[in-house]
Amino acid sequence: MNNLSQVFNTANPLIGALHFPPLLGFEGFTSFEQILDFSLNNAKILEQAGFDGIIVENNYDLPHAIKVGPETVAAMTYLTEKIIKAISIPVGVSMLWNSFEAGLSVAKVTGAKFIRVPVFVDQVETSYGVVEGEPEATISFRGKIDGHDILLFTDIQVKHSKLLNVRPIGEAAKEAVAKGSDGIIVTGKWTGDAPILSDLEQTRQAVGDDFPIIIGSGATKDNINQLLKYANGVIVGTAIKSEPPKSKEEHVNLIEPYVPIDLEKALEFAREYAKTC
Repeated sequence: MNNLSQVFNTANPLIGALHFPPLLGFEGFTSFEQILDFSLNNAKILEQAGFDGIIVENNYDLPHAIKVGPETVAAMTYLTEKIIKAISIPVGVSMLWNSFEAGLSVAKVTGAKFIRVPVFVDQVETSYGVVEGEPEATISFRGKIDGHDILLFTDIQVKHSKLLNVRPIGEAAKEAVAKGSDGIIVTGKWTGDAPILSDLEQTRQAVGDDFPIIIGSGATKDNINQLLKYANGVIVGTAIKSEPPKSKEEHVNLIEPYVPIDLEKALEFAREYAKTC
């Protein structure tokens, strides 16, 4: 089995994305009580639906910063710890835009099992500035805080960005593996867009049969069968919300922050996923 089994009870995990509403210091922040109540309900829905894990994310902190501030670290630590205590499935952390130090620190303090690093070996231009991957610094910082057991799930050629070091996706995948990634995340171009199957195929050829590949956007109950021909796991959020996505014109957030996860949609997705696995 691949190293996903270190964290999950399966080598093919279904991970639900739990997007926190706007946090401290951002437009739309309400109160920690309201955010926590909303987030705990969503976490329990994902657990009830049979998901193998959850990833929490400061998705609605707009505009994103490349590196988050102390107010975000404090908020994410508080909320993540509460969620971990309330459920029995593993929790991971995504700190947008590319705050791997903050993500690893929150994970270490709270007991989260993995983090997501959107830019690990690439150079990309985003709406919030240019981001250059820092694989050596990421691995070094994980060691500094004795976080060796925290898995690094790293995107390659991530959504919501323009790739600056243009190259075949397979080359990026090989470099990510060589630089210490524990699992590669492949996305479409925008939130809600599935990866191109040829990109997935190239990534699988590049990393071999056993290295974990995770779908990072656009998975639905209708396309999961095709995606899992090449991938080992899925992160899903948009497809299981209780309201459908709005227009993609702005390509930022397709659903309002306090729209909950729908239990029936989550159950249906989990059933289809289980059939494919």
